[in-house]
Amino acid sequence: MTIRIANAPVSWGIYEFEGIDQKFTYQQVMDQIKQTGYTGLEYGPWGFLPDDPPTLQAELDKRGLKLLSSYVPVKLVDESQHGEAEAHALKVGRVLAACDALYVVLADDNGVVPELVAQAGRVSGSRLSSDEWDVIARGVNRIAKKIFDETGLKTVFHHHCAGYVETPEETRNLMDRTDPDLVGLCLDTGHWHYGGGDAMACVREYGERVRYLHLKDCDESIRQQCITDEAPYHDAVERGVFCELGNGAIDFPGIIDAMEKLGYDGWAIVEQDILTDDLDAPHASAARNRDYLRGLGL
Repeated sequence: MTIRIANAPVSWGIYEFEGIDQKFTYQQVMDQIKQTGYTGLEYGPWGFLPDDPPTLQAELDKRGLKLLSSYVPVKLVDESQHGEAEAHALKVGRVLAACDALYVVLADDNGVVPELVAQAGRVSGSRLSSDEWDVIARGVNRIAKKIFDETGLKTVFHHHCAGYVETPEETRNLMDRTDPDLVGLCLDTGHWHYGGGDAMACVREYGERVRYLHLKDCDESIRQQCITDEAPYHDAVERGVFCELGNGAIDFPGIIDAMEKLGYDGWAIVEQDILTDDLDAPHASAARNRDYLRGLGL
């Protein structure tokens, strides 16, 4: 089995959130992903990479990169928003499918509800009722089925800090209610840790339903300080809670070994969520993260 390594625009500070300036063009990001030794990438927020498939495919081919997926945050807790969420996810999915991508990485619309942003990393248990979980699950199942029927792409769900699906219990509430044939889990090792979980325990619990990997480290000392300070999510990111691979609390050798034993034959996406004004930092970090993974045989 082979685990292939990719990167994502978020490692260059390219976010979906409003009010965060994008400091790089998509050409710069794609060039630096290629230069630092990655062979694939995620799409990033809608509007960052070209949305015309022939144009996008030409940019990928020019650099020998494979498009893998797109992180697609949508409003799920309000059932009246599911139609709009489905339409947006399908719009993204059609571009992905035209470029032979693999997954839609569906997520709650994280980072937009002020109290969830303020509470990130300090949540235990679940904040929603059983009926509310049923609503979210219906939305996820509906969107995943529509994407598969229309594009052939499968969906993986991304738990994420500063949203309604952050903690291991919240993730479990959703995954228990969704169709395992349509909806896998995207394990983001850094977000899982920041949300109070253990990534190795996640692999043990979900096994082969972990169908996609986001490799992100988490500095435990910064995490604990952010919890003590009651720092909101974006402040924690700006403080560097998601450090370079190998410098934090995540057992990457163990995760990789466990996934290989499960027969995982897919991609692992390096995502180092950052907020920085240092324009040289993303390129340098991407190179060091790639070197770290090479040291693990990837």
